[in-house]
Amino acid sequence: MTARVVEAGGLRWFVEVSGAGPTLLLLHGTGASSHSFRVLAPLLASHFTVVVPDLPGHARTSMPPAAGMSVDGMAASIATLLDALDARPVVAVGHSAGAAVAVRMALDDRVRLAALIGLNAALLPLDGVLRMLSPMAKLLALAPGVPRLVAGLARDDRAVRRLVDGTGSKLDDDGARRYGELVRDRAHVAGAIAMMASWDLERTWSQMTRLRPAPLLIVGSADRTVSPRQATRVAAHVAGTEIVVMEGLGHLSHEERPEETASLIVDHARRSGVPSAFEATDHARP
Repeated sequence: MTARVVEAGGLRWFVEVSGAGPTLLLLHGTGASSHSFRVLAPLLASHFTVVVPDLPGHARTSMPPAAGMSVDGMAASIATLLDALDARPVVAVGHSAGAAVAVRMALDDRVRLAALIGLNAALLPLDGVLRMLSPMAKLLALAPGVPRLVAGLARDDRAVRRLVDGTGSKLDDDGARRYGELVRDRAHVAGAIAMMASWDLERTWSQMTRLRPAPLLIVGSADRTVSPRQATRVAAHVAGTEIVVMEGLGHLSHEERPEETASLIVDHARRSGVPSAFEATDHARP
């Protein structure tokens, strides 16, 4: 795996590239980083060229202006990064809010995909009580002391463990430690709050009926962050959507069972006409 720092679109990106074959783009969700794919990415790199960036404002990627933290802004920024890398993904896999960014990129023809996969995908507009989260996040984003406060609270390992357990997932100590490192990073916390403050999926949801390819949604049945029922609503909204339920797993199901997740992704890519690196080599032989 090669870690790079890339200047693109006015941002300083941290991106990891590994493997060979058709390109697969991996996008993490709000408040996470490329670390969440630390086991999944190498498994996929046995079949594809895997591109894994830290999203804008997250971990080691710099913060853009406020407009760049919206789903549209992130989609545009990642497309610029891909151009700088000369990468042309044919498969996109997004976790949580990362799936919404991948959908936005597909709808805007910023990527030409053969396969689109959501891992506990957050694709529905906020409604009801949840609609209050965005204005609350906007207020938090304006308060310069909030990231420092959150980072301070995260010094307690028990608080970090409660945060991770609250997703419905059970991670090992190393997985929890890595999230603790992120939450203790004030710049990262500010980025996560800015992303939540800018999030609006109304336009994306209204256009998703024309989404192609239709997504595969891999869902943890015990997800406490994004209701598994969201996948059913997406399937009713977007013709051809497939759903696979991973029983007993939470929002971080790809970290709990990375091998099973990788197998589902590779199988779906093959069924969508995307050969793995080995298959592409075999096809090229006389």
